[in-house]
Amino acid sequence: MTKVVKLGEVCSKILSGGTPSTEKSDFWNGNIPWITSADVQGHFTVTPRKFLTEKAGADILPAGNVLVVTRVGLGKVAVNDQPLAFSQDLQGLILKPVIDSKFLVYGLSEKLQKFKVISRGATIKGVTRDDLVNIEIPLPPLPEQRRIAALLDRADALRQKDRQLLAHYDALAQSVFLDMFGEEGRWPTVNIEAISNGKGSMRTGPFGSDLLHSEFVEKGVFVLGINNVVNNRFEWAKSRFITEEKYEKLKRYTVYPGDVLISIMGTTGRTAVVPDDMPAAINSKHLVAITLNKHTAVPMYLTYSFLYDPDVRYQLKSQNKGAIMDGLNLGVIKALKIKQPPLSL
Repeated sequence: MTKVVKLGEVCSKILSGGTPSTEKSDFWNGNIPWITSADVQGHFTVTPRKFLTEKAGADILPAGNVLVVTRVGLGKVAVNDQPLAFSQDLQGLILKPVIDSKFLVYGLSEKLQKFKVISRGATIKGVTRDDLVNIEIPLPPLPEQRRIAALLDRADALRQKDRQLLAHYDALAQSVFLDMFGEEGRWPTVNIEAISNGKGSMRTGPFGSDLLHSEFVEKGVFVLGINNVVNNRFEWAKSRFITEEKYEKLKRYTVYPGDVLISIMGTTGRTAVVPDDMPAAINSKHLVAITLNKHTAVPMYLTYSFLYDPDVRYQLKSQNKGAIMDGLNLGVIKALKIKQPPLSL
């Protein structure tokens, strides 16, 4: 059975960062790398942009140890490949020889959700040193740690290649779409309401007391939200349900196979088509669901217009409203102008 220890037990020392006074010119432009959380761009990619002199008196994290972002950018974890100093948004873990730095980085990455749950602070969320040292991690023998880290290195490299391939295909899809539909003035334009299936075919989900958080249950009728469309394709993300009895009261919000879903709060303008095998479901107030008139438009054309048509993107950007987070509304979506090429095309 693998031993489980607290993070503090595998650290000989934990360094807290800080920002030397920018008013003292003799503290800066030296040869000591100094980073902020923005300079941590991957588990093994730390790119300093500023440098200190010895007069700054900053603590230095020796190379081959671990950096944890605990405030702004909360949850980033990386191995430093060179000695460096860092800002107050990070903690530096000087490791005992019982743990491999790569193994620890991968292990801590799995704790990111816990970091966010235990985060504190009204303006800048963060975790304290006590929170950090008490995180529990598995501690297999050192050779096993290195074997696991090597496997995860290979898996991470494959993920990076997948991301590059997906980006290539996305660019190709955009190019094809613009080649077919991008020319201004070639097709008539209509508002989205005109290609919907009539009254009630464009709807947001229940607001306010119509659906309370306390009414969600373990199983039943799906309630779809932003997380189902955030990657611009339908995904079975974290599921929320209401009872059959509650669904009877909210049937007007039913989502049907082939409907187009568009996010209108928070991360706006994300879109997906409801799959053909969708069981009974309603949409939340964060989504607009559109049932299209099948004689005027096909769902994937509408979703790709949201993704790739520069005119539609401009309309969305100019209509975003909300002091704290972006927000659209049903009226804005109904009024959006979209090109209407022949249905066959």
